[in-house]
Amino acid sequence: MTDPVPLSDARNGLSDLVNRARYAGDRVLLSKSGKPVAAVISLEDLATLEAFEEAADIVAYDEAKAEYEADDRRTVALADIAQRHVEE
Repeated sequence: MTDPVPLSDARNGLSDLVNRARYAGDRVLLSKSGKPVAAVISLEDLATLEAFEEAADIVAYDEAKAEYEADDRRTVALADIAQRHVEE
């Protein structure tokens, strides 16, 4: 990654920043008051990030499903829920 680009500079050079991300594969940090707040990345980088997120979601789903299926008490009567709520 390159040095952060202040948002005020990014406004004037947005086309250049997009081209850097698109063609050179740069990941451009944008900053506000000296603090990084966002990034300009290529569509390829975005697709990779989204694929990682989807894979993590699938793993979390599979783990939750396995835990649910292993729990013998997975069904609860509405009356039991209401009773617990009244007791609290």
